[in-house]
This record gives sequence, structure tokens and C-alpha cells, in this order.
Amino acid sequence: MLREALGSALRAFRADRGITLRELAETARVSPGYLSELERGRKEVSSELLAAVCHALGATVSDVLIEAAGSMAVHTAEADLAAV
Repeated sequence: MLREALGSALRAFRADRGITLRELAETARVSPGYLSELERGRKEVSSELLAAVCHALGATVSDVLIEAAGSMAVHTAEADLAAV
């Protein structure tokens, strides 16, 4: 769940800045394929890589983690409501 939330947050930050996946991958020094896997929540991200991607986005790790946590909270609340 965290993996997917982080990926969605990274994708949202990238889209908000109008940066292509290829541009971000080049700046963060990671392959476009691997970055795509991160954004889709299919790969775990190390703290070092997360920091590099955030730096390339002009965001802090805290910004991305807060966005991901908010997404997880909404998802959890929706699941709780569906269970009622």
C-alpha cells in the first residue's frame, strides 16, 4: 500500500511540474523503466533513490511522504465506509 501511494505521489508531483518521465529519469539518474515501475507501485524505492527523485522534482522527501500519507488516509477511510 505504501509503495503504491508513494508511486502515485511521485507521478502527481511530476505531472504538476510538466516533467516527462524520461526527463525526470535522466535528472535523477535512474532508468525510465525503473522510474515507471516506481510510479506504478511495482518496485520498492530506497531512501537514496527517493531523495534523488524528489530533488530532481524540486520537492522534499517530506512533501512526497505527506502526499502519500494523505492518499493512504483517504483510501483507508473509503475502505472503512465501504465496510459499513
